Amino acid sequence: MYIAQVAPLYESVPPKYYGGTERVVSYLTEELVRQGHEVTLFASGDSITSARLISPCEQSLRLSRQCQDCMAHHVLMLEQVFKNVDQFDIVHFHIDYIHFPTLRRLKVAHISTLHGRLDIADLQGLYREFSDMPVVSISDNQRKPLPWVNWQGTVYHGLPEDLYTLREEHGKYLAFLGRISPEKRLDRAIQIAKRVGMELKVAAKLDPVNLDYFNNIIKPLLKEPLVEYIGEIGEREKNDFLGNAYALLFPIDWPEPFGLVMIESMACGTPVIAYRLGSVPEIIDHGLTGFLVNGIGEAAEAVKQVTTLSRRRCRQIFEERFSARRLAKDYLKLYQRMISERKISEQKEKIKIEQAGSAFGLDNSDGDWSADSHGADRAERVKVLRRGFGREDSGRR
Repeated sequence: MYIAQVAPLYESVPPKYYGGTERVVSYLTEELVRQGHEVTLFASGDSITSARLISPCEQSLRLSRQCQDCMAHHVLMLEQVFKNVDQFDIVHFHIDYIHFPTLRRLKVAHISTLHGRLDIADLQGLYREFSDMPVVSISDNQRKPLPWVNWQGTVYHGLPEDLYTLREEHGKYLAFLGRISPEKRLDRAIQIAKRVGMELKVAAKLDPVNLDYFNNIIKPLLKEPLVEYIGEIGEREKNDFLGNAYALLFPIDWPEPFGLVMIESMACGTPVIAYRLGSVPEIIDHGLTGFLVNGIGEAAEAVKQVTTLSRRRCRQIFEERFSARRLAKDYLKLYQRMISERKISEQKEKIKIEQAGSAFGLDNSDGDWSADSHGADRAERVKVLRRGFGREDSGRR
């Protein structure tokens, strides 16, 4: 199968540091290539992939000092996609909704995975207008704000099974890994660590938009003797950071669409103590891969119960539910369905055009509506016919 993967440009694929969407795109792309599919990846030029790489920019935009307008690079990437669209059986987008208007005007099988939160009022009108776009959720909970959207399925994220190493011994510290932002609630993690008297190691990304929050709320808390702030870490460091931890704390305060760090922790055998919000109950098996809690007190009690969990069983559940092989398998099923539906749609459209052509007194038996002895009058009728069915100059070349 010839597949295009279209990634955001903010991070490389895979990211050098933080970046959930781009990381998942990388895992999916590499697994599809491993299975023998021809994959083209549209991503930043510093991406590393075994697929064919097409890039509108040399470097990921978050790390680029020259980038002032991120949207310009994404629009350029879309033009690159649409110039090459005839080469693909299907195009898989991971860039939210910027491509929706153009896709309505192209005859190509496509699907879009929505990686972000959808409980935003600004999105209501947009997704009502584009309710025909075939989209994929990364958890069932993510769908709740937009139930009318053309959902094709839910595909949970997955990781390569050899990416993280099982550590069967319980570590000595609690871990927090992610972003420093109000919805991630690092302050709660610090309170939990203080309540149980256990060291908390914090490996977290800080975006400029959250600098005031960090300075006013979080920075004073980092002075606690039990807290060690490491900063942002990459893939290689995460294996040791998570694997050597006693448990991962995930005390979120928002409807997290997935939470990749939870399955990264499970892959190391490290249990997760997480607030029961968003997708969390779909990912964590309470009493097996961690504990679901509703407050600081419950989280503190859960910390005391972590040694009752089997780290080996935690890893086994990861392999059963969240591997890259399963990720690719689920998407390939959706790809096949979208390609089949596209072919059926094209066949129905062809029949409609032929029926309408007959009403115009035209003959398409040779598969070509071009004018012949009927002259310019027939040619003009053909142009009107094609415009009526959106077939004249589709813009695919």
